[in-house]
Amino acid sequence: MTAQLSWFTKTFAELTTVELYEILQLRQAVFVVEQTCPYLDADGADEQAYHLYARADDGAIVAYARLFLPTEQAPYSRIGRVISAGSVRRQGLGRELMRRAIAWCEEQAPQMPIRLGAQVYLRRFYQDFGFAEISAEYLEDDIPHVDMERRS
Repeated sequence: MTAQLSWFTKTFAELTTVELYEILQLRQAVFVVEQTCPYLDADGADEQAYHLYARADDGAIVAYARLFLPTEQAPYSRIGRVISAGSVRRQGLGRELMRRAIAWCEEQAPQMPIRLGAQVYLRRFYQDFGFAEISAEYLEDDIPHVDMERRS
């Protein structure tokens, strides 16, 4: 990554309306438009999540992940909505995003497993971070996925 990035992790309440708009815009640009997958991105879970994102030196949000702490019902951390802008792909930013997301989860909930729902074509990417498959393949919004988990 050649550009200088600034990283942030905020609760929903800490996000400004402009930041939230920019995050939703990036998520929709990639998940809805680029992947031609109409789905309800504003799923009601953002308020319970932590929002990890990077801003490029021009101010644009170029990477994002949604993070959840363990609960009684889900005794593991979760990483979701992992995304990098098309303009910065193939520069290692996705790997840096995942390193930071995993580090945050491990810091906030040590010794707890971390789960994610991976698009099947990214299975190897997540395996490189120690994630292993814990489900059969399934369709989510007509895209093949597999659940994966990383143990401490």
